[in-house]
Parts: sequence; structure tokens; C-alpha cells
Amino acid sequence: MNKIFIYDTTLRDGAQTEGISYSLHDKINITKRLDDFGISFIEGGWPYSNPKDKELFEYFRKHPLKNAKIVPFGSTAHPSHPASKDKNLLSLIKSDTEYITIFGKTWDLHVRDILKIPLEDNLKIIFESVKFMKKQGKKVFYDAEHFFDGFKANPDYALKTIRAAQEAGADLVIFCDTNGGTLTWQALDAIKQVKEKLSINDFGMHCHNDLDLAVSNSISAVKYGCSQIQGTINGYGERCGNADLISIIAILQLKMGYDVIPAKKIQALAHLSYYVSEVSNVAHRDNHPFVGRSAFAHKGGIHIDAVIKNPLAYEHILPSSVGNKSRFIVSELAGKSTLVVKAKELEFDLDKKSPQAIRIHKLIQELEKQGYQFEAAEGSFKLLLQKEFKKYKKFFSLLGFRVSVEKREDGRLISEAVIKLRINDKLEHSAAEGDGPVNALDNALRKALSKFYPTVSKMHLTDFKVRVLDEKCGTAGKVRVLIQSQDEEEDWSTIGVSENIIEASWQALLDSVEYKLLKDSRNK
Repeated sequence: MNKIFIYDTTLRDGAQTEGISYSLHDKINITKRLDDFGISFIEGGWPYSNPKDKELFEYFRKHPLKNAKIVPFGSTAHPSHPASKDKNLLSLIKSDTEYITIFGKTWDLHVRDILKIPLEDNLKIIFESVKFMKKQGKKVFYDAEHFFDGFKANPDYALKTIRAAQEAGADLVIFCDTNGGTLTWQALDAIKQVKEKLSINDFGMHCHNDLDLAVSNSISAVKYGCSQIQGTINGYGERCGNADLISIIAILQLKMGYDVIPAKKIQALAHLSYYVSEVSNVAHRDNHPFVGRSAFAHKGGIHIDAVIKNPLAYEHILPSSVGNKSRFIVSELAGKSTLVVKAKELEFDLDKKSPQAIRIHKLIQELEKQGYQFEAAEGSFKLLLQKEFKKYKKFFSLLGFRVSVEKREDGRLISEAVIKLRINDKLEHSAAEGDGPVNALDNALRKALSKFYPTVSKMHLTDFKVRVLDEKCGTAGKVRVLIQSQDEEEDWSTIGVSENIIEASWQALLDSVEYKLLKDSRNK
């Protein structure tokens, strides 16, 4: 089995995602998680560009990783001074790592219009930068920035830049589709020509996803000799993102038979995806291949019936092989067979012809008539099943709550919630403010529960949707509230229906918290 090395750049390229900002603590935790998972190389960041990345390398000098190699990133020397005096290159040396990654200009457009230097000078900079790092005893990964655009525009010059890095002693050259605008057949044709003209048999691939082809381009390159694939967890990155390492790892190892990570670790793929999503404070994508909650979800009755008989009928792999699971969606399109499967997930035996199954099925139909939609609220549905099977555990009782909204003279809108609960025969009274009434109620509830159930602090709401069900009734109409929540392992949705939006929100919020507490109690 051939080995493919995964080079993760979540901490640099992923951190350039709009809306993502990692603290030093976040970066350290993600690095440790990637190391435990079996990633070969972890790009820690650009130590010359910011103090945070410099501190990261200082931390891992004192606390070495168990498996992965941590790698600093930087550019070739600035045109104004020699490599030996370039502060950027010197910062890479001070990181005290076995490997370093530097990028250089491949596209003549960048040399002329961005660096504004002669083309020959750029070749000299590449050569001297790589040579200097090799003299310091470093193993050098050379990122050929904008390689494919450069090759399209001026193939002869693009090849000269690669040759300069090779002759200087680069240990591996990585072809970068920095703009993400290269079609798969174009990338493979360019790689084929490079291999023929430079006798290069081993290289890396770094793709951006502006054409939604980053994964395709990356895995296709493996067939042409690529031994290192760069990317980010969940495809995070600037603009449309980078190549998604979650999909790449699963495809290479499970579909193509390559040795990518330790075999026993592949089952933690979904957990890794959720963990990085959680630390990044980004909602996990439902339709994420392999690891999304919808990746193995079945709604149509015919599909569900077939999967129950033989999962291969509608599932391309065993969901458990990546840490995911099949989901059978409860809706008007699914019958009592779905109830049987859902009950089995909770370790309940249910015969679809039994009076209990008939009763539950009728209850669901009645609730959907009232406006509930369990297709979008599996968390609430699982709680309903547990209540029907008398396995529901009550963690607390509501004695009452009050929510107020005050608009002040200065224009500020203040929301405050006061809640009274009975928890383990103790009265708990708490108050909290929030951005809105539901946020205030959520904060007050968590504040009251955190003393007794600390794990509630490890979940948060990722989505809040309200739909008016009786449009003709206007503001007096019944509303449906859907809340999506997430922790470090999974996400779940809950529902509430009422003529009062606060009451509907409370129902969904209550189910969300109870689902988390029940899940954690089962995992103990």
C-alpha cells in the first residue's frame, strides 16, 4: 500500500476564512488533535507575520508532538536583501523545526506586476532562499505559488522556477493552484508535461476550491505521482476555501486503498471534523460528504426499506467506518419502519405491527398536523421516543420564567430573562441578559444548570429559525421554532410550536438542552 502524506494548513490557510479567528489556545488544541489523528505534517503558521504563530512554535519546542511534524511557513527572501539577512527566513530557522515551507513566485505576472523585478532575479531569489535553508540543515518544502496559472501563461518560465528550487535542493516541490481556477484535466496535463521535462516523479499538491474542484484535483494528482496533499479540515480557507482534507482522507484511504492515516483512526474522522468546526465557531455543514449529518440520511420510504434490508443499496460505504451513522428521517414520506429503526438506535425493541408502534405513529401524525416537523428536529423526536418508552430522565423542572425587553432613551434594546428551576430538589434562581429575548432565556437557563451539569457549557446554538404557520392570522398566528445546537461531537435540531413565539422558543430550547444532558448521561 503506497503512503500519501497529508499536510494540514488549517492553522494558516484555514484561519484566513472569513469569520474564523483562532486564539493561541485554539491553535495548540487543534494541533494536538491533528497529531493524535495521524496527520503527517501540520503547518503551524507564519512566525514572521504575527507573534501568535511565533508563540505556537515556542510552545511545541517545549511540548513535542507524538506523531506529526510541525512546519513553519514563509516566503522566499525579499528582493531588497540577500537570503542570509532576510528576517522572514531567519524567523523560520528560529522556529527550530526539522521541516520548513517557503513559497515563491511561479507566474511571470506576479514577478512583473507584484514584485516588480526582472524574471531572472526571481529565479535567483528562489534558488538562494532554498539553498540558504538547506545550509541550515532544514528539509524544505517549496510551494510553487500560482503554478498552474503560471504554466498556462508562460510554461517555459514556470518550469525554470521549479528547476531553480530543485537545483537548490528542495526536498519536495508542491504545485499550487492558488487562485483555484484550474480544471482537473488542465492540472493533470500540466503535471504530465512537468514530469516529462524535469524528470520529477514526486511532488505535492495544494489546491484552492474556487471551481469546487480542489478535492478532485488533489486526488487525481495522486495517480500522477503526488505523495503529499495539502489542505484544511472541512475545506476552510480564503474565498471558497481550500481542498477539504476530510473528504480527501476518506477517498484516498477507503476508496483508493492508500495508506494515509493509521487504519484505526479513520473512524474518528467525523469527530475530528466536528471538533475543528466547534473550535472554529462555524456551524457544521449538514451535507458534508462522509461526515455530515445528512451524508447517510434517508427520507423516502423505498430508500429506507432498502437500506434496512441491505445498507449497500443506498450507502457507498459503512457510515461507521468514518464515525458517522445512518439516519432515517421521520416525515409523512416514511412509515412505521422508520419508527422501528429509530427505536433500535435508542436500544428499544419495537414491532411495527404492535399497538405501541401504531400509537406512536398516530401521535406523530397528530403533532405534524399541529405544526411539528420532526424531519427537521430529530433531537425532539428522540426525546419523544424516550418518553413513550418510559426511559425519559427528567434533569430539572421549570417553576417559571419571565422575559422582558426594554428600549431605553439612548436607543439601546435590553433583553433580560429570569428563570426558576428545581434541580435535584434544590431551588435555582438565575437571571441573564442577552442580544434578544430567546438569547437571554438561553443564557439564564445555562447559568442555572451549569452548577449541576457543567457539560452544558460545551454546547451552543448554531441556528434559530421561525416560521409562521397560520399566515392569515398575522402576528396572532401559530409559529414553529427550529433550533440547531452543536457540541464537539455532533449537532442536533429541536422544535417548538405555539401561538407565542417565546413559548415555542422555550420548547425547542428545552429539548435542545435535555438532548445534550441525556446524551452525556448515556456516554458516562
